[in-house]
Amino acid sequence: MQNSLKFHPSRREACLGLGAALAAAACAAPESLLANGPEPAPKGWSMGDPLPFPVQEIYPCLHDGAIHLAGGFIAEAGRITGPTAAHHVWRPDGRCWQPAPALPAARHHPHLISFAGRLFVIGGFESPSAEAIWQAQSTGWILDEASGNWQAAPELPARSAEAVLLVGGTGLMHFMGGRSPAGESNASWQDQTDQTHHFVLDATDGRWREAAPCPTARNSASGAVIDGRLHIVGGRSVAGGNTAVHEVYDPAEDRWRDAAPMPQAQGGLAAAELGGKLYAFGGEFFNDGGGVYPEAWVYDPATDSWAAIAPMPHPRHGLGAVTLDGAIHVIGGALKVGGNETSEIVEIYRG
Repeated sequence: MQNSLKFHPSRREACLGLGAALAAAACAAPESLLANGPEPAPKGWSMGDPLPFPVQEIYPCLHDGAIHLAGGFIAEAGRITGPTAAHHVWRPDGRCWQPAPALPAARHHPHLISFAGRLFVIGGFESPSAEAIWQAQSTGWILDEASGNWQAAPELPARSAEAVLLVGGTGLMHFMGGRSPAGESNASWQDQTDQTHHFVLDATDGRWREAAPCPTARNSASGAVIDGRLHIVGGRSVAGGNTAVHEVYDPAEDRWRDAAPMPQAQGGLAAAELGGKLYAFGGEFFNDGGGVYPEAWVYDPATDSWAAIAPMPHPRHGLGAVTLDGAIHVIGGALKVGGNETSEIVEIYRG
């Protein structure tokens, strides 16, 4: 694993605590991670191959038939140590998670996406020193898979992280919401502010342009594409806390509309599409001492309604969700609020 630095943050303004990481598992039997509890996995859930190390604040993606995970906050000996540049790939070939070309720099919250047949990494935060852990980035990279080298991606119009990145419309990548520096300072968590950014990258000319701004300024939301429309759900704002807001963007009209809100306000969650429906998992809250949501939900666009599904076997936040072969892989994250108990767990939901 590659790190830009190692540090032991005491708090992330109530959003990042000390980690108490689970021991890294190298392709242990998936069921072994459930051995500590007397109850079997809830209906529809099973264990996947664990990650090579505990990690949270990640945005994995599906690319060329494989799940790609790069960057994030990692933990060692029970404590968050900083961001990583490590890049791993999981394919359904029985070989577990395999190392892939590391990022040019360690980042947490980097957004991964498969776009125009190539793997992109966009934005996120770098941590060049213990005094500058939250340095938002506008740059990104594209993987040249033939050489294994990363090339520069088109630069975002603003330094941004904690956004939602989706592909929707013909040859368009959408970067929505998130947090950017409020002024010239760009080092600490307090320097960043919630945004309604909506930047669109066109594959034909490789340039970003602006589209209809997000109606709600928020970070740590998630989303997916259903029938060509982009759904953004949950998340939070610094001023207002967690939100249940659900908004849908139509690329053909460059227009947003409201949809049924989530049954519960959840920030730091993950979401994915499966079978034409939107699934949402986990998240965290900070009131009443803080905690992590076990609840998981499914949204049916045909009825504009949500329903509960079986809760996550291991509630987590700062996690990722990727659909592959008719199942949703729910990846990494932390078992407790903030950085506490950063995990290597992968769970699979099949409905």
